Amino acid sequence: MKVSIIIPTMNEEASIGEVMDTINDSMKDFEGDYEVLVVDTNSKDRTREIAAEKGAKIIDEPRRGYGRAYKTGFEKAEGDIIATLDADCTYPAEDIPSLVKMLKEENLNFITTDRLSKMEKGAMSAKHRLGNWILKFTMNLLFRMRLKDSQSGMWIFKKEILDKIELISDGMPLSEEIKIEAWRKGFSAKEVPIVYKRRKGEVKLQSWQDGFRNLRFLFRKRFRAH
Repeated sequence: MKVSIIIPTMNEEASIGEVMDTINDSMKDFEGDYEVLVVDTNSKDRTREIAAEKGAKIIDEPRRGYGRAYKTGFEKAEGDIIATLDADCTYPAEDIPSLVKMLKEENLNFITTDRLSKMEKGAMSAKHRLGNWILKFTMNLLFRMRLKDSQSGMWIFKKEILDKIELISDGMPLSEEIKIEAWRKGFSAKEVPIVYKRRKGEVKLQSWQDGFRNLRFLFRKRFRAH
């Protein structure tokens, strides 16, 4: 078994080294092989050099977009199982081995994580918590789901499901779309709480613009077939 860990990056030199160290330390006793794919969008700092020095495979993706970076990573991944992370130290990379074990032992196809239940103090502003609640409520209402966190970007899943789901977003909405597809297509899926930490480095999220794009996407996704 091989795990492909995919990390999209853009100017993350302040944190990518720590993320890579945590991954490498956590995977030392992993029963299987792993690779780290850093999908980089024109970083102007030392992100790529630092990641490569610590063992990552660097994939250049000049096209902008959170979803586009992940789709490129999915295409290049060699593993049977895919795990995703941000490069800013917010997600617990040390949890990857236990989540992969859960995926196998519980015969799951897809795990998404819940950042909101066990969040560190200061990890998310009140504005972002409100936005996440609105998006979660809307997604659950439109798609008859019961997730606690619709926007989490840490997932662990079997690569084979990518052939059976339809991901149309190249932007931030891919985070909610991949969950919608996993549940709507009837895969065995589960949401697991994680400790979400304060980010390191530059903030890339454009709160209002990204929030409205995600909200608009939910309605397009729900009603476009009609």
